[in-house]
Amino acid sequence: MSAPILSEAEYDAITDAAAHWCMRLHADDCTDAERKVFAHWFNAHPQHAIEYEAMLEIWDISEQVTPVNPAPVIELKPQTPKPAPYRSRSRRHYAVAAAIAVLAIPLAGIIGWNQGWLPNAYDTYEAQDATRVVTMADGSRVELNLGTQLTYANYKDRRSVTLSKGEAFFEVSHDSTHPFVVSAGQGSVRVTGTRFNVWMYQEQVRVMLVEGSVQVTSDRTLPGTGYPLAPGMQASYKPGDSQPRISETRAGDTSLAWRNGKLIFNDMPLSQALPLINRYLPTPILLADNATGTIRLGGSYNTRDMSSLLASLPKVLPVFITQNQEGKPVINRRQSTSPSS
Repeated sequence: MSAPILSEAEYDAITDAAAHWCMRLHADDCTDAERKVFAHWFNAHPQHAIEYEAMLEIWDISEQVTPVNPAPVIELKPQTPKPAPYRSRSRRHYAVAAAIAVLAIPLAGIIGWNQGWLPNAYDTYEAQDATRVVTMADGSRVELNLGTQLTYANYKDRRSVTLSKGEAFFEVSHDSTHPFVVSAGQGSVRVTGTRFNVWMYQEQVRVMLVEGSVQVTSDRTLPGTGYPLAPGMQASYKPGDSQPRISETRAGDTSLAWRNGKLIFNDMPLSQALPLINRYLPTPILLADNATGTIRLGGSYNTRDMSSLLASLPKVLPVFITQNQEGKPVINRRQSTSPSS
């Protein structure tokens, strides 16, 4: 049976994604998590492989004009895609010519901008040992939590942000004709102007909306799967989710306390608390078993001194700490002893 015919918009979305991945995989700051997401995208549809190979042609030809760093080697499933339709090939060949012209003659960059292929601004932002506030080229304000990295690219028809790791609070400059799209893990968040938080750890993603409205997609390879959020709602997803899990933000939620340098737990199970804690640690803490994960944790902790949290846990919880064969700390539930009769 022949593959379904894609719409013009779907072709454009795939071409945009291929251009994004070609640029990210050639970047020095490309992470292992991004490469995994790319491999998932590459293998999700034969047309993805076709468009990515076309972008590599563009990159290879441009190398003859301006040297660039080679893309890291990624093992991908073998593909036997059918030839791309004439529309895609024609656009691709035009893109090759435009890319070479952009490298050779700066004025020709207008071509790539007008077609929506090339951004007129591209920036990388990161925060390591301290939170950071940045203002992007479009005027949007972003607070970066510790250990956070993201990129911003401004295209004619959209503003594109990729959250590679960490957490960020966005105050997006309103522009209904110029959507602001945040890619995180295998999904994305689409807005025109609003305030929201995006947290990511090991490809788990949670989006919390404070003001305005957003559309959350758990898998960018599935067209038309955006789910709307209203203020006071949140969405979460992980690889393999066809749709995000939507819920209301609980009263007294402390998820945004990181903006004041705090990590606050309000009777939270260790199974949910550890992903939040591990984001701040060089070596993740593990749970010995599911029963240990049900123990609840409370208290307020300084995000700049999370290393002391591990030592304090046996003092406030019925647990003890061991190490596994890899030297990683493991939390174990301390067995209660029955009083002697």
